[in-house]
Amino acid sequence: MNIAGYLDAEIISADSRQIYRELTIGSAKPPEEELRMVRHHFINEKNIGEPFTSGDFAEAAYERILDIHNRQKHAVVVGGSTLYLEGLLKGFGDLPPGDQEIRSRLSAELTLAGSEKLYEKLRMLDPIQAATLDPTKTQRLIRSLEIIEITGKTVTSLQKYRRGPALDYRIVGLSIPRPTLYKRIDTRVDEMIASGLVEEAEYLYKKHYSLLRTERNSALKTVGYQELFDFFEKKTDFDRAVTLIKQHTRNYAKRQLTFFKNRLNVTWVDAFGENADPGLLRAACCRELTAL
Repeated sequence: MNIAGYLDAEIISADSRQIYRELTIGSAKPPEEELRMVRHHFINEKNIGEPFTSGDFAEAAYERILDIHNRQKHAVVVGGSTLYLEGLLKGFGDLPPGDQEIRSRLSAELTLAGSEKLYEKLRMLDPIQAATLDPTKTQRLIRSLEIIEITGKTVTSLQKYRRGPALDYRIVGLSIPRPTLYKRIDTRVDEMIASGLVEEAEYLYKKHYSLLRTERNSALKTVGYQELFDFFEKKTDFDRAVTLIKQHTRNYAKRQLTFFKNRLNVTWVDAFGENADPGLLRAACCRELTAL
């Protein structure tokens, strides 16, 4: 918000969950006063069940950034959904269309052997791609293995040859000591629970119960909601559900950091401790900045 105010910029949210109107507390959307102070894009624009892929985001965000520039303003891209960021920064390569026969076979293998087995298979074949997801990301897991069977090449190798849009980006990340980061995650989960996350999850559970039983429900397969859905179904108790939300969020943060370090050229700025300096962040962002 400070950078956007300093630059008179608009914010592009690269968060794949904040785009859904019904995912508010669990997606940690900015408060309403911040949304009014600075124009945000891709927040509260879709309903659950409406398709919106990383490719859709990359194309739409690119067009909006061009429009923002045409209005003589800057764009600040913020968020952590790795496929959204990579698609916008690098574009997507010519990945092959799906093969229904292969996908059906992999889906059957998932049902019989479980997601852990498929994840281990991908980890052996394409460890870099595997490091960006986990066994719960079954759609991406099946798609990654499908591509390997179709092309004989890994997603990682195919993505090396992608050509991105003609925009220059300055990529800046806030460096936070791991213990501090994990403590902040735990505190944020407690604050979400106090703010009504359980009630929000229960509303979603009742409204979209049938959608939860389908394969195309990635918006609802979200940390913070999925664990509470299991609690509603008596698969776990409440305290265990909260513990798992914290644990899974820490796991996700670790995968994000792995992605940022391996796939993006990030300028890291200390956010805490004796080396923290808000001026350094502003300087890192604002030299010939087109997007963050």
